[in-house]
Amino acid sequence: SISAQKPAFQTNEYTDAQLQEIVKKLRERANVYKEKLNDPVISSPEGSPTASPKKPPPPPKEEKKDEKKDEKKEEKKEEAETKPEEDHYCDMLCCKFKKPPLKKYKEYMKLPDTIDSYTDRRYVAWLMLVTIAYNWNCWFIPLRYVFPYQTPSNTIYWFAIDVMCDICYLCDLIIFQPRVRFIKGGDIISDRAETEKFYRSTVKFRLDVLSVFPFDILYFFFGFNPALRANRMLKHNTFFEFNDRLEAIMEKAYIYRVIRTTGYLLFILHINACLYYWASDYEGIGSTRWVYDGEGNMYLRCYYWAVRSLITIGGLPEPQTLFEIVFQLLNYFMGVFVFSSLIGQMRDVIGAATAGQNYFRSCVDNTVSYMNTYSIPRLVQNRVRTWYEYTWDSQGMLDESELLEQMPTKMQLAVAVDVNFAIVNKVDLFKGCDTQMIYDMLLRLKSIVYLPGDFVCKKGEIGREMYIIKQGEVQVLGGPDGTKVLVTLRAGAVFGEISLLAAGGGNRRTANVVAHGFANLFILDKKTLNEILVHYPDSEKLLMKKAKVLLKQKGKPPPGPPVQQPRGLASLFGQKQETPKLFRAMLGGKGKDGLAKLLQLKRQETRVKTEKTEPEKTKTRKKKQANKKTSMKETQAETATKPKEEEKKPVETTASSAPPAQKEKPNADAKPAVMQRTTSKESLIISMTPSPRAGEGEILKVEIKEKENK
Repeated sequence: SISAQKPAFQTNEYTDAQLQEIVKKLRERANVYKEKLNDPVISSPEGSPTASPKKPPPPPKEEKKDEKKDEKKEEKKEEAETKPEEDHYCDMLCCKFKKPPLKKYKEYMKLPDTIDSYTDRRYVAWLMLVTIAYNWNCWFIPLRYVFPYQTPSNTIYWFAIDVMCDICYLCDLIIFQPRVRFIKGGDIISDRAETEKFYRSTVKFRLDVLSVFPFDILYFFFGFNPALRANRMLKHNTFFEFNDRLEAIMEKAYIYRVIRTTGYLLFILHINACLYYWASDYEGIGSTRWVYDGEGNMYLRCYYWAVRSLITIGGLPEPQTLFEIVFQLLNYFMGVFVFSSLIGQMRDVIGAATAGQNYFRSCVDNTVSYMNTYSIPRLVQNRVRTWYEYTWDSQGMLDESELLEQMPTKMQLAVAVDVNFAIVNKVDLFKGCDTQMIYDMLLRLKSIVYLPGDFVCKKGEIGREMYIIKQGEVQVLGGPDGTKVLVTLRAGAVFGEISLLAAGGGNRRTANVVAHGFANLFILDKKTLNEILVHYPDSEKLLMKKAKVLLKQKGKPPPGPPVQQPRGLASLFGQKQETPKLFRAMLGGKGKDGLAKLLQLKRQETRVKTEKTEPEKTKTRKKKQANKKTSMKETQAETATKPKEEEKKPVETTASSAPPAQKEKPNADAKPAVMQRTTSKESLIISMTPSPRAGEGEILKVEIKEKENK
């Protein structure tokens, strides 16, 4: 008979791949629902069906017409809004350039109902314009009154500039100052009527009104006398307000303070020069050696005299008349007082500008003195100096927390969010966590600078904190000698999070991390994170789940050769589980050899016992059949040989009952040795007793006793 040969089993690769994908998705779905049962906080992966919108009831016919009209009007408005803005081009020479429409200029230049004097830059620009007008009046009114610089030929020009300054004063009085907001009982009053009422009740309003009072009408009676405009110098409040607002918005305000103090000194010298020319004119130009002789530039010569007089340089002509002596004494007294106060103010301004640098230098000097006292090696001292220099150059201070401690918590949070939130928000570990939790964490982060080659953490250390790279790079080292660069981490990367999130604690670092160049890192310790997570249980659960995933990835074996996946329907079943460790230890590690050894040793032990008891039985039988008249000599001889046999037999029994680890591996082909059957009068007793010392197991005892004669 010819038997038909069966074809080999074949599988469709496409069907196999599709089945594996379906099984994988089913398993993932089952795992998700298992987690849902364990933790009800997790939302379902499937989106909830949206409710179908209910149809509104049909409106009556009359309302339909009104609705249609309204819809047409709305459509027209929308079309007007959605129309693209017309491009405005300006023809200039041979080219065209686009310019914004006039509406945008009007919207930008339109003043609001009220003005915030602290944040509105347009208000600061207006104050600067008023300050220029104020300085014009302060410098040129005394100059025009004393020196003969205002003549009938140029009066029209002086008058035009005066009118422009008066317009600035009036606009400030009528338009700007009534709109400035004020604080009342902690509330910012932004009502236009309230701000006008408040401004009119202040002393500043009265001085502003006096400063624009038109004493210029008296020109028609007394001529163009600049002294009639002296009231314009009463608008000093606006000048000081401009100084405060400008210093608040400048990055380096001390520069403006130095310029302002220098301006005060020059203005006082200017007033003194005007007074000297007035005194010379009163005494008579060139009448004495002390007064101005009328030669050269009158203003520069008088200003030179004022400088030498106020600074008390000396070398001036002696005053001759009583008026000259009194004037010179008053000038000396005023010079000593004013000049000393201005010099002191200049010292304070420069000291405040360099206070941070002086603090830095004092810290460096104290640290160097400490290291020299204790003979710190020169290499360590150089690294300490490098750390000080880089930290100061990079952030302008040694400890950022000292600056933020002076602010309220909300302001600290606002500064921390603007500076560090963009970096922390990129960290994958904190994605999905509560935003407020991240805000609280930003306030607890500590910034530390590491020098090139510094160890951030070493292998084997107990990990108690997590690191976030703010700036720079770090390298993770490994390999046999610990010098191989495994990976390079850059800004926004995180390391050490396993030690921070592990519930048990005591996790040791698994690799060395070294700073590659200067590295600025954020540090968050375990205690701080636990204090924050107390208030955010949802974020805590999310972080714990991520910690479990990280710990599983950490515990995985190193990558090896790819494991061959089962094909066909065998992929529907999971892989065979490994043999339990306890059962493998009992088996001896290789198949069933360990269990076979134990059974073989047990059989050998029972054979030895039976072989020793059979000779004793034969001896008793022979003794019963023997002559009862055996002499006592034979019994004495037997008793004499008894101790020798007792010494030999225990050694043999203990050797046979030794543990399998100390015995040689039995040969499978070897047959157990057969002892000769003999009879003896002794009995063998084997017992196991626990050891008195802990950890030593049990003690095997072998006893041989002689049977009593019946």
